[in-house]
Amino acid sequence: MGDKTSTHPGAAGRAAAVDHPSSVRNVVLVGHSGSGKTTLVEALALASGAVNRAGRVEDGGCLSDYDEIEHRQQRSVQLSLVPVEWDGIKINLLDTPGYADFVGELRAGLRAADAALFVVSAADGVDGATRMVWDECAAVGMPRAIVITHLEAARADFDSMTGTCGTTFGGDDPDAVLPLYLPLYGEAGADGHAPVHGLIGLLSQRVYDYSTGTRKERDPEPGELPLIEEARNRLIEGIIAESEDESLMDRYLGGEDIDIKTLIGDLETAVARGTFHPVLAAAPAAEGSKEGLGTVELLELITRGFPTPAEREAPAVTTPEGKPRPALTCDPEGPLVAEVVKTSSDPYVGRLSLVRVFSGTLYPDRTVHVSGHGLADRGHEDHDVDERVGALSAPFGKQQRPVTHAVAGDLACVAKLSRAETGDTLSAKEAPLLMAPWDMPDPLLPVAIQAHSKADEDKLSQGLARLVAEDPTMRLEQNQDTHQVVLWCLGEAHVDVALERLRSRYGVQVDAVPYKVSLRETFGAKAAGRGRHVKQSGGHGQYAICEIEVEPLPGGSGIEFVDKVVGGAVPRQFIPSVEKGVRAQAARGVAAGYPLVDVRVTLLDGKAHSVDSSDAAFQTAGSLALREAAADARIDLLEPVAEITVLVADDYVGPVMSDLSGRRGRVVGTEQSGAGRTLVRAEVPEIEIGRYAVDLRSLSHGTGRFQRRYARHEPMPPQLAAKIREDREKQENGG
Repeated sequence: MGDKTSTHPGAAGRAAAVDHPSSVRNVVLVGHSGSGKTTLVEALALASGAVNRAGRVEDGGCLSDYDEIEHRQQRSVQLSLVPVEWDGIKINLLDTPGYADFVGELRAGLRAADAALFVVSAADGVDGATRMVWDECAAVGMPRAIVITHLEAARADFDSMTGTCGTTFGGDDPDAVLPLYLPLYGEAGADGHAPVHGLIGLLSQRVYDYSTGTRKERDPEPGELPLIEEARNRLIEGIIAESEDESLMDRYLGGEDIDIKTLIGDLETAVARGTFHPVLAAAPAAEGSKEGLGTVELLELITRGFPTPAEREAPAVTTPEGKPRPALTCDPEGPLVAEVVKTSSDPYVGRLSLVRVFSGTLYPDRTVHVSGHGLADRGHEDHDVDERVGALSAPFGKQQRPVTHAVAGDLACVAKLSRAETGDTLSAKEAPLLMAPWDMPDPLLPVAIQAHSKADEDKLSQGLARLVAEDPTMRLEQNQDTHQVVLWCLGEAHVDVALERLRSRYGVQVDAVPYKVSLRETFGAKAAGRGRHVKQSGGHGQYAICEIEVEPLPGGSGIEFVDKVVGGAVPRQFIPSVEKGVRAQAARGVAAGYPLVDVRVTLLDGKAHSVDSSDAAFQTAGSLALREAAADARIDLLEPVAEITVLVADDYVGPVMSDLSGRRGRVVGTEQSGAGRTLVRAEVPEIEIGRYAVDLRSLSHGTGRFQRRYARHEPMPPQLAAKIREDREKQENGG
């Protein structure tokens, strides 16, 4: 890196199938929305020879042919794979969305990759969400490098941003985050901004000049070397500090000139080990140029400094029944284990599954076992089935190029796996395995939907099933209390994309309706009621009378029915009928139409007729008795209360706690959760946190996360309960 000039492989930049993990690098690009990840991927494809200046390849495919929703929204909303080739190595570039609503796509990219490129805009800096992903990568030892983009922006400052990256990502060791190259600037224009036209390698002390439209290597001019002396010395010390040769630092400090090959070897080792994180620069290709500034240097870093799949530990595996199995090795001859990291639908070839092969070799037209991923609580059906693998291909924009196989460590698209969903494991049908799932955020923003028309209603169920099969961060709920169909998403943009995909992909138009919280009713005090159902209109009549007493019970008790009838006033065969009528009325509610809970109903007395009494009559009498008791009693509305935990940067603890109090929440405790982060525990009525996923993100500048769990139902404040009753009456009366 820095002392080698690579030649372009031309059309060879279009990556084909490989036969060994050592020829693969899997790299995920991470960064906030607008940092330039997709532009950088296109620049790397151009520099590798995978595309021409128009972004097109020989067979007519275009790298910018992404999802039509992305064109409309002008941002990435899904994980995309662009395989390119450099110096005989296949590089799988995994471009992830930078917007927080699509963090599920980012997590899938992290799962499929062996190293990460953090893309930071020189004009905008590092956001909190990017820092959190960096910490996650650090926790698992994933190798990372940083690419500073938008150097052409008027307010870009490479030196300042490099320092920011050192303090932000380096933590206690900012010298573990240092640049490998410094930008060279041309003459300032009328606006005072000097364009970047080249890079100078700190180790090689060579200049890589892009000013003519083609990357040229030359010796530095006399005035250029002093610009890098301080940065070069710091870089060398940072590399030596990571060296396994403990004598190297003493030799360097003693004045010995360390061989550049030794430094580069130690640098590559430290990068692959995840203990040193080089900073590079990138800028778009000038008009007529094939190479964007910094792209060749970045490709060299990826191929020489990032680890092969065989150097990374694979996720744990078990049998589908949960029995542990030996750790996987990245061996093309080993047992087949692959994972679906993304599922999409193509209008021409049907369902496409992007898979990462962790062990063995995947071939088309062979039967594999598909193990479900245990997401039944999100509306995903668990499944263990055998399926035949369709054609294998390498994606490039909307194009799919056929490949003959995919070895351990590689990624490929598989056609026509009708049951496989994102997160599923593919393995040999003779020895099924299940991979440990990757961490996925809980969808906490509810949106209630209904079909726009009868025609849409007929297609809604199938469309929703396909939607959640593609996206494990989405949860489908059929709420039995409110009778609503609810999609739980990560944010408003996630909702917009989900509804747009329903419409454009599956032809289902839906309308969003107000989300309802599951309220309950209960008696605030003891009450009595008499149910009299006596009708005689010729022929067989109806006769049933019962007297009940209702008293409140502690929360969570449900409905308790007690029989205290004496003397056979209500015949034994009709007592279950009274209970059935009481429970049916409780389910319908007695005041505002919400289910009645947490009461004891005692049957005290009644009357029957030898001919006209019946099961139906006593059911009706039981219902009437409960309604009469409610008419003379105080009925409380109960609302669900959630236990929530909010993980937030220390700077935002005060605003978060104040906001929770404004939502009628009770903060029950706080505790430190790592450096600079606090976990806030609170109990908050669910009616107050319907949009908390959106509001917390705004309040904490994207750094806050929360989890929620149903705790109990408890009485709602009288004034709020009165307003809800009033609104319900207006709705029922058409007001």
